[in-house]
Amino acid sequence: MSTRIAVSTRIQKTFDGARAENRAALMPFITAGYPSLEMSGKLLDALVEGGADIIELGVPFSDPLADGATVQASSQKALDNGTTLADCIELVRAFRERGGTIPILLMGYANPFFQYGIERLGRDAATAGVDGFLIPDLPSDESEEFQLPFRALGLDLIYFLAPTSTDRRIADVAKRATGFIYCVALTGVTGARDQLSEELPAYISRIRAMTDLPLTIGFGISKPEHVAAAAEIADGVVVASALINHLDTLPTEAQPEGARSFVRQLADATHRTPRQV
Repeated sequence: MSTRIAVSTRIQKTFDGARAENRAALMPFITAGYPSLEMSGKLLDALVEGGADIIELGVPFSDPLADGATVQASSQKALDNGTTLADCIELVRAFRERGGTIPILLMGYANPFFQYGIERLGRDAATAGVDGFLIPDLPSDESEEFQLPFRALGLDLIYFLAPTSTDRRIADVAKRATGFIYCVALTGVTGARDQLSEELPAYISRIRAMTDLPLTIGFGISKPEHVAAAAEIADGVVVASALINHLDTLPTEAQPEGARSFVRQLADATHRTPRQV
């Protein structure tokens, strides 16, 4: 098993707290600037009120290869609204100024981050109160350009693993990772699914044998039953497309309450079945 890199963050404290309550951490995703920047701020607050433990804030990008139709559409709308990476950072800054304390991660693709400048990005993000980054198109063995300046600033760089990941790839991610490891529940892109894979427990066990970092499950989590099943084997559960799909059914003014109630149902499902002694 790999030795954990010593980076003390809000993220680690959040997982420790959830573990003490015998539940998984709930991690909803929204796209910054969708349906508008103003509404994005309101949705961040609503997610917290609903019981979110960590929030993934999507950085809009024109070619989000790992994302399904729902997140792609929200990203394009946010771009049409003129949302920039600087706007995403400012959303987090405003959230902190309103008293928001839970961890927020920026989820985005490498190209906009390179264009912004990696060291500048790290400084601006850390100053604003961002806790880390998820970059799905950044291979672990090509990540040092991000990893080194981020780590110096206390920012976690979250890596992805998939059911197709080799033992060598898992070991490399385990060596570099801080915060947690994002375990993709299926092959393919994001999007709500009817059911989770029966092979998920064995896949998570294979990763857990190589690291003591928290493991989260994402991609395809769409309803409380999925959250409950994932919570039994993982430390965190990510919900993205299903939340956006739900919000899309609501008038704009009703979306904060819709987000709050939707997340509350999912949060209730994160509590694990008591272990028999």
